[in-house]
Amino acid sequence: MPLDSLHDLYVDELKDLYNAENQLLKALPRMAKAATHPDLKAAFTEHLEVTRGQVERLERIFEGLEVSPKGKKCKAMEGLIEEGKELMQEDGEESVLDAALISAAQKVEHYEMAGYGCVRTFATLLGYEDAAALLQETLDEEGEADKTLTGLAETIINVEAGEADDEGGEEEPVRGNGKAKAGARKARR
Repeated sequence: MPLDSLHDLYVDELKDLYNAENQLLKALPRMAKAATHPDLKAAFTEHLEVTRGQVERLERIFEGLEVSPKGKKCKAMEGLIEEGKELMQEDGEESVLDAALISAAQKVEHYEMAGYGCVRTFATLLGYEDAAALLQETLDEEGEADKTLTGLAETIINVEAGEADDEGGEEEPVRGNGKAKAGARKARR
């Protein structure tokens, strides 16, 4: 599809997001299953339901445009999900793996927030106020999901992962810049 107008770009980006959300519908149950902390499992399960609603909103927007939502593969989401799959195949301390899942999920949320922010702006500029409102609703939900993940990371998951470091006795925290930390890790190996 040639991108000859803002409308063309808007439709192209909506198709990208539609595919991204559908990829997430398949990935979120796997992430929930891989999570070990019950609050993280619940967050992934809840976001699965939210994502279903987001797909429905996109379908309403496409109906209004009289355009099919299909026909585009979101390669960025495919890559982010692949990274998450690789993490889920790792062996390790449960809390550390949960922290890794949060990291992967927040990369997805930030990607989605960027995409929805752009299409919401396009919709506004094109005069599609109803679509802009629906897209803002989704953007707000993605922001809430990100805040939930941040809260879990900062108050529970990352704290437990840090305690795993203390209990294992393998790694001591190294103060200083990143180069010093990397050098200290190499020296201990």
